[in-house]
Amino acid sequence: MPKIDFAAAALRTGTSYPPPFDEPCLQRERRQLGDAGGLTQFGVNLLRLPPGQWSSQRHWHSHEDEFLWVLEGEVVLVTDAGQEVLRPGDCAAFKAGVADGHHLQNRSDRDAVVLEVGTRDGDRDVCDYPDIDMLADAEGFRRRDGTRY
Repeated sequence: MPKIDFAAAALRTGTSYPPPFDEPCLQRERRQLGDAGGLTQFGVNLLRLPPGQWSSQRHWHSHEDEFLWVLEGEVVLVTDAGQEVLRPGDCAAFKAGVADGHHLQNRSDRDAVVLEVGTRDGDRDVCDYPDIDMLADAEGFRRRDGTRY
């Protein structure tokens, strides 16, 4: 059956970032809807960001497109161009290979809910975190000099 059992979809809380980069993301929650539906070519997550939390460290992908749609609450989209408030109905897209670090911050006093969609190319993709000494690839997190966290 194609209908996804929302309650049975895996819930990931926190992040796998190494300390101290994990701190602003420790309370974020991602319900892995694409995985629950058996999708393999792209991922779909329902992200819940409590007040004060970030979606991620600011990043961009070498081989993966990303799309987000704000469903509830308010977030601040931070990119190389600056900051922009996104509210329900607002969308943003990030093309693979465009070196524009981005993330969401919940600066409001209530939870925000965002639908995230992204292609999967974990074998080739490198995720660059321009504000910190970190890259991610199929083997995990590493510093810019190549040493692993």
